[in-house]
Amino acid sequence: MLKSILVLSALAAPAFAQTTHTEGMVHTDGMHDDGSVQTDAMTNSMAGMGAAEATGIGGTPLVEGGQSAFSAIAEVVAALQADPSTDWSVVDIDGLRDHLRDMDIVTIDSRSVTSEIEGGLRFEVTGEGDVVEAIRRMASAHAGMMDGADGWNYSTEEIPNGAALSVTVFEASDLAMLKGLGFYGIMASGMHHQTHHWAMATGSNPHAH
Repeated sequence: MLKSILVLSALAAPAFAQTTHTEGMVHTDGMHDDGSVQTDAMTNSMAGMGAAEATGIGGTPLVEGGQSAFSAIAEVVAALQADPSTDWSVVDIDGLRDHLRDMDIVTIDSRSVTSEIEGGLRFEVTGEGDVVEAIRRMASAHAGMMDGADGWNYSTEEIPNGAALSVTVFEASDLAMLKGLGFYGIMASGMHHQTHHWAMATGSNPHAH
């Protein structure tokens, strides 16, 4: 059996030797007549790079500029720079960054306890350190933006180490959805976030009022 393994290893070695490395990519099949090797993945990557060059992304198939907060800021900056009417005297990217940080730490580092109230749910959300004020800012801003949408009513109040968000629904059948979403699903609901972030970046920060 050992002899068979050695024979198979010897046969596999030339095929492995044909593996080529191009720009950090490994290609292991699709041998051509000239001995080169190319996979479908390599072809697709090269096509993607060509498309990227055509769109001016600098010869890379990548789209994201970094982690989510960095990419969100990069998108805003690109839009501002592309608009000749941008009033740079009111642009506040630092304020947007602070809000994105609030979103991150509230989502990851807070705790939510749910209780039933008449017609809806109450979420008591708490944290520690700078998470406390982030919770209060996020809950208050979201309630202000979403109150009345789809017949749902939102209200907030400060509690020790955080805030309580109360949500009541218009239709009894919506209660199951509310329970399923929970606090974090509620916070992610609504397509107002983009408008909200643009307002902050361009000097109309609702959190400042």
